[in-house]
Amino acid sequence: MSEVRVRIAPSPSGNLHIGTARTALFNYLFAKKNNGKFVLRIEDTDAERTSQEYIKNIFDSLKALGLNWDEGPDIGGPYGPYTQSERFDIYPKYVQELLDKGFAYECFCTPEELEAEKEEAQKNKKPYVYSKKCENLTEEEKAKLRAEGRKPAIRFNISKAQKAFHDSSILEFDDLVKGKLHVDTDLLGDFVIMKSNGAPTYNYAVVIDDMLMKISHVIRGEDHISNTFKQILIFEALGAEVPRFGHLGMILAPDRSKLSKRHGATAVSEFVEKGYLTEALINFVALLGWSPSDGQEIKPVEEIAADFRINEVSSSNSIFEYDKLNWMNSHYIKMLSIPELKEKLKPYLTKYDLTELTDAQYTRMVEITYEPLTLLSDITDAVPYFFGEDVEIDERAKETLETETAQEVLKTFMDQAVDWDWTEENLHEKLEAFRGYYKEKGIKPKVTMWAIRAAVTGRLCGADMTAILAIIGKDKTFHRVKAAMKQTLQS
Repeated sequence: MSEVRVRIAPSPSGNLHIGTARTALFNYLFAKKNNGKFVLRIEDTDAERTSQEYIKNIFDSLKALGLNWDEGPDIGGPYGPYTQSERFDIYPKYVQELLDKGFAYECFCTPEELEAEKEEAQKNKKPYVYSKKCENLTEEEKAKLRAEGRKPAIRFNISKAQKAFHDSSILEFDDLVKGKLHVDTDLLGDFVIMKSNGAPTYNYAVVIDDMLMKISHVIRGEDHISNTFKQILIFEALGAEVPRFGHLGMILAPDRSKLSKRHGATAVSEFVEKGYLTEALINFVALLGWSPSDGQEIKPVEEIAADFRINEVSSSNSIFEYDKLNWMNSHYIKMLSIPELKEKLKPYLTKYDLTELTDAQYTRMVEITYEPLTLLSDITDAVPYFFGEDVEIDERAKETLETETAQEVLKTFMDQAVDWDWTEENLHEKLEAFRGYYKEKGIKPKVTMWAIRAAVTGRLCGADMTAILAIIGKDKTFHRVKAAMKQTLQS
C-alpha cells in the first residue's frame, strides 16, 4: 500500500480508557510522521453494551486530546460508513467468498455440543480445539439439520488456509514493535466468523473493515496478538494485502497490576474532570513506552509526531505513574497565561459566586493561587476565603486564635488598620511595619501573620496575605477579625 492509513476502532461499551487513548495517540503520531491518514471507526457490533453516550464520550475525549481524525463516522470519507453496525450488509458477501473458496464451512453444532467438547478436552487436560465435525457434512446432512430447525454458524477453516499459503503449520509475522512472532496454527482451531443469527464476529468484521478501508498498518494492544494470527489468514484467504501489525505493551498500575479505578482515574473524561490539562495528559501518555530522541520530556504533540519512531516503542509493559503525571500537569498549568487560566479554572469555581469579585480581583486571585496547583480542581479548596462574609476556621487556625498572643495581635491590628489605605501596595508597607513592631516585642513575624491569616482565611497557610486583604476588602477583613476575637472570647 502506497499510502499510510491507520485506524483507531474503539468499542462504545464504556468511556474512552486511557489505554485506548494511548493506542489512538500512537496511531495518530505514526500517521502524522508518515503523512498518512488517521481513521476513526466505531466497532459497535455488541448492541447490548453499546450506548450513544459512550460514542459521544469517545468523540469528545479524542477531540479534547487533539487527536482529530481524517475520516470517521461524523465527517465521512471515501470508505464509509465508519460505524460497524451500518456495515452489516457488507459482511455476507465476503463470507460467501470464503465458503466458495473452501476456506469456510457451515457449523450446525449446538451450544450444548460445543460445551461437551470443551469439557472433554478439560477432562483430558488438553487445550480446547474445535473438532471440525461439521467440516465435511454432505448436503443431505445439512438439509436434515436445517429441518430440525438448526441455523448454522460459519467457521473459518484454519488448516486449509494455512496449507494454502504457508509451508508448515507455523504462522509468523514481523511485528513493528515486538519483532518476529509465531504460532502453531494447529493449536488455534476453526473459529466462528459469522454467528447463526447472521452477526459477524470481531475477528472477521475487523478484517473486512480494514481491507475495504485500505488500512496499511494496525497498531494496537498486545492483547490482540492471538487475534492477529487468525486475521492474517482471513486476509490471505480473501486475496487481500495484509497490513503491517504492531502490538503495544499494556499499561499497568504502579503496583504492576491491571490499571483500574481503584488506582485512580482511568477514562480520559475522568482525568479531564479532575483537572488534568489535555496537553499534559497527551504528553504523558506519549512517554508510556516511548522516549524522545533528545531526552526532552515536555513537548507539544506536533514535536512528538515529528520525532516519533514506531520501531523504538518499548515492547514491555509501561507503568502509569500518577506522580509523574501530576508533576507534568503542574508544569503545564504554570505554562498557561493568566487569561487562559482564568477560563480553565471557572468550571472548578462553580460553588462560589464569582460576581463577588471584579474581573481585576478575580485576575489577582488567580495570580496568587495558581503556583501550587497540581490539578485545576485544586483551586476549589484553595480559595474559599475569597468568597462570602464569614470564613470556616480549621482546627490548627482555632488553636492559634485561642492564644493570648493572637488575641493581642488581632486587637492591635484592628486599632491600627482602621486608618490604612486599603491598596495592595500600601498594605504591604503597613504589614511590614506591623510585623516589625511585634518583632521588637519578641514575637516572630510568622506568628504575627498567623494570627491575621487564621482570622481572615480560617487557615495558617495560603496565598500572599497582602494580596488577600486587598482582594477581600477592609469591611470583610474587619468583620472576620471581629468574629475571630468574639469566638475566642466565647470559648
